[in-house]
Amino acid sequence: MKCIVGLGNPGRKYRQTRHNIGFMVIEELAFRHGWNLDKKKFNGQFAMEHLNGEKVILLQPQTYMNLSGESIRPLMDFYQIDIADVLVVYDDLDLPTGKIRLRQKGGHGGHNGIKSTIAHVGKDFKRLRIGIGRPDTPIPVVDYVLGNFPKDEQPAVIESIKKAADACETWLDKPFLEVMNEYNQ
Repeated sequence: MKCIVGLGNPGRKYRQTRHNIGFMVIEELAFRHGWNLDKKKFNGQFAMEHLNGEKVILLQPQTYMNLSGESIRPLMDFYQIDIADVLVVYDDLDLPTGKIRLRQKGGHGGHNGIKSTIAHVGKDFKRLRIGIGRPDTPIPVVDYVLGNFPKDEQPAVIESIKKAADACETWLDKPFLEVMNEYNQ
């Protein structure tokens, strides 16, 4: 069983914000396969289905970003999901908008959702970071990440969501190192 977690904040207020790009990838995957994120448990909203002979869980923690690990850990424990079978998708200020990067493990890089995830599950989970860029003007980081993407960035954002979803699907069939080599171009 594999688990793909998209980080974000629940509620309409945050739906299209930069910080919710992880949620957007989960929604893209669910849309592609006709799955419903209709299970509510473990402080999360998720779908559990089969794809290419693999049982897959798509999870959107509903704890708000800074407490994401409080949803991921109980789900992992209940379904006995190994850390090697968890992929966390989230926004990254240090990547230009539209770029994606996969990593086998690492630190939090200042991302509070990843800090929480590390605190609850350790640092050895796979990551898919999606670039949201840094602001051009002095603005508090919290205001930037909780802001919407401007219209001129929409094509790059849509493309990065699709590419991230493609990478997630590829991971279901190939070793993660191969997925990294294919998508970290």
